[in-house]
Amino acid sequence: MKVIFTQDVRGKGKRGEVKDVPDGYAQNFLIKNGKAKAATAQAMSALRGQQRLEEKKEAEAKAAAVAVKAQLEDDQTVVQIQSKAGEDSRLFGSIPSKQIAQALEKQYQIKVDKRKIDLPEPIKALGYRNVKISLYPGVDATIRVHITAQG
Repeated sequence: MKVIFTQDVRGKGKRGEVKDVPDGYAQNFLIKNGKAKAATAQAMSALRGQQRLEEKKEAEAKAAAVAVKAQLEDDQTVVQIQSKAGEDSRLFGSIPSKQIAQALEKQYQIKVDKRKIDLPEPIKALGYRNVKISLYPGVDATIRVHITAQG
């Protein structure tokens, strides 16, 4: 019997897949527990429509990420952060990704999740630093962060 999986079923199929499974397994477990539905012509066309909608949403999200990347990588976009520093230009404390995300939103109104900022370790010195941001799978941007001493 052909079924359309509505949930991931370990070892059998992923959500949205159409597979042939034994009749008893389909009736008594998958359909009964809401993990799949029978692959009728109506259900197949609904699945195709849903897949097209998901592809369209993904394309829109990727286009938005590319637009944000262009804005972030513009030469005028330099995130300024002030911090207390000692004589040898080392900071008292450090600048974590959360502070970079807050400064980016405050200065350029671009909201970026702090978990998307690829900062191997917090910044601990004054000066310019290039920081990588993962906006979308396959779309990465590099921003310039300028750390200055607080007066």
